[in-house]
Amino acid sequence: MHSWKRNQAAITAAAFVGFTGFTLVMPFLPLYFQELGLTDVGDIALWTGVTLGVSPAIAALTAPLWGRVGDRFGSKLLVQRSLVSFILVMIAMAYVTKPWHLFALRAIQGFFAGYGPLTLSMAALSAPRDKVASAIGTVQTAQRMGPTLGPVIGGMLAPAVGLRSTFFVAAAFYGAALVLLTTQYREPPRVRTASERRTSTPFSTILGFENFALVMLLLFGLQLVDRSFGPILPLYLGEIGYVPSEVPLMAGILFSLLAFTAALGNQLSGRVLKRRSPRVVIGSSALVGASGLALFTVSTGVGWLAAALALVGLGIGTSVTTAFAAGNAVIPKDVHATAFGFLTGASLIGIAVSPVLSGLVAALSIRAVFAGGAVVLILLAITVRRVMVDRAPLVGGATPAVEES
Repeated sequence: MHSWKRNQAAITAAAFVGFTGFTLVMPFLPLYFQELGLTDVGDIALWTGVTLGVSPAIAALTAPLWGRVGDRFGSKLLVQRSLVSFILVMIAMAYVTKPWHLFALRAIQGFFAGYGPLTLSMAALSAPRDKVASAIGTVQTAQRMGPTLGPVIGGMLAPAVGLRSTFFVAAAFYGAALVLLTTQYREPPRVRTASERRTSTPFSTILGFENFALVMLLLFGLQLVDRSFGPILPLYLGEIGYVPSEVPLMAGILFSLLAFTAALGNQLSGRVLKRRSPRVVIGSSALVGASGLALFTVSTGVGWLAAALALVGLGIGTSVTTAFAAGNAVIPKDVHATAFGFLTGASLIGIAVSPVLSGLVAALSIRAVFAGGAVVLILLAITVRRVMVDRAPLVGGATPAVEES
């Protein structure tokens, strides 16, 4: 019998390979815009910002709609559709001649996105109920660790083969993810009653599920804080006294540390949820992240900066996975992908808004970005402790859909 563990391995591998492929090229878009003829730094920054931001913005709006399709026809088919579109878009990006061509292709990519949220939904549906948080955390870990490797590979490839050819390599990574998912993942059987086939749960009903709107707010706020470092961390290191030659290496180490500890937090969530309710886990881990940001705001030594970011990554990583698990616990199987579309839509909005907001705040004070992030996490912790309905043990959402090996 095809085991849930084999499904889990297929989803995790496909997520890692696909997210690695994406970050092979996206960090180097400013250089690509220079190749396309832009010379003004402001123009390059503007085109890079809107091109990177348009895809998650459109994906956030369309995620619930694609989720609805996934609930009717299966998530595997939608993920295959998404990967095929990514392959074609990456190949097309290698042939663009104008900046707006890249923007348009990223917009198309956003419309056909859904790869990330659907893999989370597939992992949750395939796993036995007591393994759901661990399954979600494992896929999130793959989604985080892929981007730590992608820029390194891209940084070596670009000088060797050129930026345009790097897009072909990224397309090949998506092709590998497509093959892995197609050959190794088996869709759990979908049994729907006659009434379920005649009707579908309205979107407004999904938003009314217990704790669901709160979980959406949590995911938005957590991503708002998590993605605030990207535009300003190198600038902050220069501001507190590090010489320009030291900044790139220092920033790279700190970014990698943040990603690694967040991945540890993704894994930690499944373990602590065996003993504590989501309300307690999210409230506590958000406060851990807030304490890390407070420490980061007053630190200058590399050791303290690293320790502070380790706390931030651990706190946010644990909170995000626990929030998804809490949302999963109240989702009926017939609208599972749709509901996950709402959850990931909220997360994507946070990802899209965060760099813009942090840039605006940093124009006044870079430290205010970190202090503001700490305040957001404290407010989220207080809100969870006061509003979230306690569910201990964590139940609902995903039931064993395939036989456990």
